Amino acid sequence: MREYQEASGVPGVAVAVTQGTRVVHARGYGTTPSGRPVTAHTPMALASVSKSFTAMAVLQLAESGEVDLDETVVTYLPEFTMADPRAARITVRQLLDQTSGMSDTTFPAFTRDQPATLREAVASMRTGRLAADPGARHEYHNPNFQVAARLVEVVTDRPFAEQLQESVLDPLGMHDSTTVDTERDLPASGHGHLKVLGHPVAAPEPPAFGNGSGGMIGTADDMAAWLVAQNNGGRGPDGTRIASPRTLALAHTPSPASGSYALGWSVGETPSGAPIVEHGGDLFTSTAYQALLPDTGHGVAVMANTGMAYGDAQAVGAALIALLEEEPPEPVPGTALVWADAAFLLLAALTAAATWRGVRRSRRWARRGAERSGSASPWCGSYRWPCRSCCSPWSTGSSASCTGGATSPGSRSPTSTRPSWLSWPSPPWDAHSSSAPASSPWSAPPTPDGPASRPCSGGGR
Repeated sequence: MREYQEASGVPGVAVAVTQGTRVVHARGYGTTPSGRPVTAHTPMALASVSKSFTAMAVLQLAESGEVDLDETVVTYLPEFTMADPRAARITVRQLLDQTSGMSDTTFPAFTRDQPATLREAVASMRTGRLAADPGARHEYHNPNFQVAARLVEVVTDRPFAEQLQESVLDPLGMHDSTTVDTERDLPASGHGHLKVLGHPVAAPEPPAFGNGSGGMIGTADDMAAWLVAQNNGGRGPDGTRIASPRTLALAHTPSPASGSYALGWSVGETPSGAPIVEHGGDLFTSTAYQALLPDTGHGVAVMANTGMAYGDAQAVGAALIALLEEEPPEPVPGTALVWADAAFLLLAALTAAATWRGVRRSRRWARRGAERSGSASPWCGSYRWPCRSCCSPWSTGSSASCTGGATSPGSRSPTSTRPSWLSWPSPPWDAHSSSAPASSPWSAPPTPDGPASRPCSGGGR
C-alpha cells in the first residue's frame, strides 16, 4: 500500500481483506482531506457499493414474505409513476438488476433539480419515460436503487436509513456505517481530492442526491464484517445471520436479461479466470470497490479519497486480488496521469491566452470603427465589456437593439447570467451510469463570475 500511495499520489486509502469468517486485514493508510489519519474506523464514501446494501434490504423483505420480487413496484409503492404507461409493469427484481427500462437518456437524473429525500426522488420521476420495455435489457441507472430504497421505506413504514441500520448494519456490528441523502450529509472524512499534476487537492463533492444508489458511508472494519457475511451464507463474524444462503446466492446471480449484473452486484472473472462477484463506485472526489472470490472465500474492500478520474480504489482492489492469486499486480499508471494533467493545463493556458488576444483585438477594431464613423463606442461604459449584438452574454438588459451608447454607473444590472460554456458541470454523486465510465452527487467548486456588466444603452438581450 505504501508503494502504491507513493506512486499514485492518493492521500488516503482504507482496506479490508477477509477469508471465510476470518478478518485477514483491516487498516487505513494516509490521511483525510483535513489531515487526520485514515484508520480502520474512519468513515469513507462507498459510492455505488451502496447498491449491494440496498439490494440486501429489499431481499430481506422478500425473504420474510413482505415483498415479491416479481410483483410490480406500484403494488408496494403506488406513488411511483412515470410519463410512460410501461412503467406500471416494472417489477421489484427489475429495479435491482437494472432491467427496468429506465435510462439516463430519457431521464437525466444528474442534470435535474436534485431532490433532498427518497420521496422527492421518486416524485421527480413522474416526467420521465422509459428507454426500453421493462425486462428487455440491462442499463445502469441510479434511480433504480432510489426507487428500491423508497419501496423499503413504504413497506417498513420507517426511514430507509433506520431500516438498513436495524436489519443489516447493527446485526453485523457495522456501527460506524450509515446511509445519507446528499453531499451535505457527508462527514468530513467522506470528502476527497482531485489530483493536479499528480498532487492531491482537497475538493468538495458537487451537489447531488444519492441515498439508495450511492449514499453509504463505511469503514474498513465495518466492510470486513460485510464481506464475511457475503462469503459465510449471510452470517457475520459473530455468527449473527442477516440473510439465508439462498438469499445470498440470489443476490449474486444475474438474470437472463441483465447480462453480468446480478442484484446490486456484478459477476465475472479475474485475470486468472477465477469467478468474481464485485461492485465498484465512483464519486467526484472518491472511489470504492468490493469483491468476493467464491473459490477461495476471500473478500476485498477498498475506499480511496481520490475521484472517479483516477480509479484508485479499483486499482488497489485489483492489485490485492492479484496478490491473493499469487500473480504480479499491474504497474501504477501515475506518470501517465501526471502528463495528462499537464497537457490539459497547457491546453487551458493556451486557450485563455488566445481568448484574451482575441478580446484585445476586437476592442481595437471596435475603437477604430467608432473613430472612423464618429459613433459612440459599442463597449458598455468604463467596464469595456462588449454589448451583445452589440450585446454581451453577461448583459441582462431589455430586448431593444443596442445603440452603442454607454450607461451611467447607476444603471448597472443587479444580476447577470453566466454563459453555458463557463458553468461548472455537476457530475453525478455516483458517476457509474450509462452516461459515464462504469467502474462500478456534494458542493461544487465555485464557478468564476463573469465581468460585471450593465445593460447597453437601449440594449440588452
